[in-house]
Amino acid sequence: MFSGLMMNTWITASVVAVIAGVVGFFAVLRGSTFAAHAIPNGAFAGAAGASLIGINVIWGLAVFAVGGALGIGALGRKARHDVVTALTLVLMLGLGALFVSVSSQYAQEAYSLLFGEVFGVSSGEVLPIVGLGVAAAAAIVLAFRRLMLTSALPEVADARGVSTRGTELYFLIVMALATSMTIPFVRALLMFSLMICPGAGARAVTARPGVAMALSVVIALVTVWLSIALSYRTNWPLGFFVGVAGAAFYLLAQMSKRFSRLRLRSRPAVPRSHRNRHRADRCRLARPRPRSPGSPGTSGR
Repeated sequence: MFSGLMMNTWITASVVAVIAGVVGFFAVLRGSTFAAHAIPNGAFAGAAGASLIGINVIWGLAVFAVGGALGIGALGRKARHDVVTALTLVLMLGLGALFVSVSSQYAQEAYSLLFGEVFGVSSGEVLPIVGLGVAAAAAIVLAFRRLMLTSALPEVADARGVSTRGTELYFLIVMALATSMTIPFVRALLMFSLMICPGAGARAVTARPGVAMALSVVIALVTVWLSIALSYRTNWPLGFFVGVAGAAFYLLAQMSKRFSRLRLRSRPAVPRSHRNRHRADRCRLARPRPRSPGSPGTSGR
């Protein structure tokens, strides 16, 4: 399990899990989960087009992913964000179907980008993924404050001169590049599962942004490691275990959140009369006592 190509699989999946945990946290926080689904799946059209003209599929993925992100960011100013995202996804999938129908020679290669497996990553493919992970993490860290401000308080961000539209476009491009470069190795559906489930589960557990982002990365790593081990032992598809594990972690986070709320509600409430009595006692103790005529510090006659 830890020798040969499997070692490359562990390294690649771990780096991808870190990328997905960081980017997915902000995708959930900003309400861009639909875009996180549309961009990697719509980039399938770029892979089909690249296969048709005989170039590397990564270039086609990158062009269509960034183009989809730019379209969502630009058209989202004048229409509802979800409608624009849906139209962009439909357009890219339609182009992908056209490219596949024109030449069925590379159809299997294009479809494998949606449902393929992460096993069998060569040593030469590990370094580009590691470099991409470092670049994506650095891009998120550099814009962390701006992303947090525009996500939680967009009105305050506009008042302070921080462009919410520009920040949204910046995040979409980072997400597009991160997903497009990792799709050939972890496939589109697997990347989407890793981006959404850990981020949603982390947000359900804690409201602190730094802790939630770190927890999202931890959940993504545990999901990937557990899924690889189970898939290796059972020979079942890796995507199945990733989807089930991600959903299980999210349900556990929701149950933990619900249990915490019930525990707070079950605490006995202090009656109002007891609170008033306690407040009166504190005021009585804080009030200075009058000194008697014979006490030290007074001049009795």
